[in-house]
Amino acid sequence: MKKPVLLLLMIAIISGSSIAIFNAEANNETTVSAINLPDDPADAKFPKGAKIYKEKCVACHQTTGLGVPNAFPPLKDADYLFADKKRAVRQVLNGNNTPITVNGVTYTIPMPPQVDTHEDAVAVINYVLNAWGNNGGTIKLDDVKDIEIIR
Repeated sequence: MKKPVLLLLMIAIISGSSIAIFNAEANNETTVSAINLPDDPADAKFPKGAKIYKEKCVACHQTTGLGVPNAFPPLKDADYLFADKKRAVRQVLNGNNTPITVNGVTYTIPMPPQVDTHEDAVAVINYVLNAWGNNGGTIKLDDVKDIEIIR
């Protein structure tokens, strides 16, 4: 019974929603438990970016922004992210195939492009800069309009 529960929990984390877990006990009684994932204030402030993050980014960087150790870098409290917001927009638009070092840890798994427009890239980066307690400020569309989209 542990595997289905774990699978449901992973689906909830990836989808960013609440789920109910049904657990059949040995005596044939069923108990129901709800798992509610907390809302982040950045969800309300940057709704378009939050939506994009939850659709495109959460599988690797997780609902917590902590990433997956030794695979996908954290975005919460990430020195790499805060060091160059324009680079962050470029990577969301065009992906990245070179190793990066975040908070002293090197990550080598490539990141494919995540969005198709500068507007979407700015929206999701502004969300990430302010989610999970980050205080990274914002970047404006005018700051990144010169970034070429390479496909």
